[in-house]
Amino acid sequence: MANKFRKVSESLQFTKEKMKKNGLFETDRMFCDIYCFEPGQSQPVHSHEGSDKIYFVLQGKGLFQIGDEERHLERDEIALAPSGKRHGVSNPGPDRLVLLVFMAPKPSH
Repeated sequence: MANKFRKVSESLQFTKEKMKKNGLFETDRMFCDIYCFEPGQSQPVHSHEGSDKIYFVLQGKGLFQIGDEERHLERDEIALAPSGKRHGVSNPGPDRLVLLVFMAPKPSH
């Protein structure tokens, strides 16, 4: 891993087409990304067998689904999507949503 230090604000990138994943760190065992959502964008509900994911809200408010539960989270709130649990995120707006996302172990796909 070449770069061990990053300024998160320099990794914020948004696209009009869909939510944007911006990589911060990646090793053989984990990844850490910034997910950037414009209002109305979402990450489809999906699951990862054998990997846990953490969502930490840096900016905005989002609707998080983990398993059968849905909850609105805002800045400084965090959520865990355990291995095998279906999960997804949407940004109902009106502001942008920025998440710090960790996943370990890193999926093999």
